[in-house]
Amino acid sequence: MTNESAELSVDGGQVRASTLELFFDLVFVFTITQLTHVFTHHPSWQALGQVALVFGIIWWMYAGYVWLTNEVAPNSSSRRTWLLVGMFSFFVLALAIPDAFHGTGIAFGIAYVLVTVVHAALFVSGGGASARRAIKHMWPYNALAAALVLAGGFLHGWPQYLCWGLAFAVQVISPYLVDTGDFVVRASHFCERNGLVVIVAIGESIVAIGVGLAGVDITPQLIVTVSLALCLAYVLWWAYFGFDDERGEHALAAVPARERSRPAVLGYGYALFPLLIGIIVTSAGIQMSIGHGNESLSLAAASALSGGVALYFLAQFFFRVALKLPRPWMRLLAAVAVAATIPIGVAWVSWAQLAALVAVGYIAVIADDLITLRTGQHSSYV
Repeated sequence: MTNESAELSVDGGQVRASTLELFFDLVFVFTITQLTHVFTHHPSWQALGQVALVFGIIWWMYAGYVWLTNEVAPNSSSRRTWLLVGMFSFFVLALAIPDAFHGTGIAFGIAYVLVTVVHAALFVSGGGASARRAIKHMWPYNALAAALVLAGGFLHGWPQYLCWGLAFAVQVISPYLVDTGDFVVRASHFCERNGLVVIVAIGESIVAIGVGLAGVDITPQLIVTVSLALCLAYVLWWAYFGFDDERGEHALAAVPARERSRPAVLGYGYALFPLLIGIIVTSAGIQMSIGHGNESLSLAAASALSGGVALYFLAQFFFRVALKLPRPWMRLLAAVAVAATIPIGVAWVSWAQLAALVAVGYIAVIADDLITLRTGQHSSYV
């Protein structure tokens, strides 16, 4: 059996993610890099709103491509070629992000339309009968959202926000307006794909460490601060991949096939959206603070650093609720606890807030894991 055929199920869908999909994810994560830069350069509530709106619009169609490759394996030249066109369109989206509200909105809108068209065309041409039925119901809403995004690209000010906000609203409510039961969700591939984008996004926080240290002298104190930042990235990784990644896959696989699309949308569509926003904001906070370990932080920088992690844990609360995983309340407590470290950076110094954030986050995750182990559950890492 070849490696490619080993990735396919009997009915043609994928069981495990392919390297081309990982390539696709790396291109997509460039949008996270761009959004991190947007927030870092102008940290404010307005910038956070812009980041959330733009990323929400993009995230919906990225998630759509996860559903696409779950059903349509990139195992032919034509499919791979069209998937590359989709990757190119996502790259143009990312390039347009920094000035999307001031001058590159048209390029953003055109690229978004192309992303949407390629997605629908591949679904119709390569999907099974049930997938074709499902996308024909969903396509009008995706097309309406794409039209609103394109229209917003020609506008400025509040009309642009209105168009893009309506596009996001259409995307969010569309799964409740159509029957999504015809979509086939193969839990192993679906969960692996979403896990890949989470881990690559966490890697963006590592990049933020290096970016924040450009031109800074390497000192023992700086090395300690960098170590703390790396530990924070590890806490984010462990919080999701220690247990929840595998438990999420098992929970989704246990749902009858016809009913699986709804928890898939809730757990991996809606819940991962704030989780990835949390990574973006945390990365921005690291970038703004990493080179100022012995200095106090602005409220914006301190709030981004701890607030991003708090949002990450809050998203995990929603993830657990959606998939009926145990103890979602512990992630809610963790979110409150890490948010409480914000005043440390403002009143004292950056490294102290970072140390407190790592300690509080790690204790919260370990406490939850110990309870899990006492119930007899294990994972690949524990």
